[in-house]
Amino acid sequence: MAGPRKVPGSVEELRAAILDQYESLSKRLKQIARYVLDEPSAVALETVAVLAERTGVQPSAIVRFAKHFGFDGASQMQRLFVDGLLGSVPQGYGERVREFTREVDSKQVGDPGQVLAEFVEGNVLALENLGKAIRGEDMAHAVKLITDADTVHVAGFRRSFPVAAYLAYSLHQADKRTVLVDNVGGMAMQQVHSLSPRDLLVAVSYHPYAEESVHLVEAAVARGCKVLTLTDSLVSRVAKPATQVLQVREAEIRKFRSLSVSMCLAQALVISYAFANPPPEGAIAVPKRKPARRKK
Repeated sequence: MAGPRKVPGSVEELRAAILDQYESLSKRLKQIARYVLDEPSAVALETVAVLAERTGVQPSAIVRFAKHFGFDGASQMQRLFVDGLLGSVPQGYGERVREFTREVDSKQVGDPGQVLAEFVEGNVLALENLGKAIRGEDMAHAVKLITDADTVHVAGFRRSFPVAAYLAYSLHQADKRTVLVDNVGGMAMQQVHSLSPRDLLVAVSYHPYAEESVHLVEAAVARGCKVLTLTDSLVSRVAKPATQVLQVREAEIRKFRSLSVSMCLAQALVISYAFANPPPEGAIAVPKRKPARRKK
């Protein structure tokens, strides 16, 4: 008979336990797990009743979730987040976003200037969160994965495609061997048939997660290829098998999700790689423009 579960001693230990056991959780506990991973500040500060309302479950499910991971009850689990200084997500971000959304949704859509102001404010909130939510060591590890790879394959479909295309283009400009998996003709799997353990797949995907992205990640892992994922959840189907996950929380204004945070993160990755791997002196010869001949 299995003994009692070890009680996580820190927020990071609880996060690791959730990620490890996520697939075995019930549907309701998975809903709570996603919220705990995405909104640690709310878990620390809100009542069980509020947490239950926001996760769409009964309060008893919150208690059951806490006990599943070894706590005596929900309050003991919440103290862990308070003692851990709310994990990696800045305090109050989730509530600021909810207040912003309520304020915007309460207004009629006005002139284009108003819409622009709403999108600017929403994206500023999301960008501020990005700078605090992703740790420096995570960025350093992601850049090292890019540096160490023989070839970087970049994939992103539907809404994610602009981010993937930018990453592929910019890495190529930084003199990194890069392939954009664009799925032309439905040939995504054929485009990555040569993936090897020496390569890296960068997968960009957000809910509801394109099936093409999921299959590519699975194929890459099966071939021993490392995977760097940019996604909105640590327990998404493209995140769980990945070598490294960078979690992106985009702004959503009037039901339209932005890509500003993803583009900012992509730029930071490419620029960090470029400065960490400057070309050897004289390696890039820029042809000089010949002077135009004067007509006689």
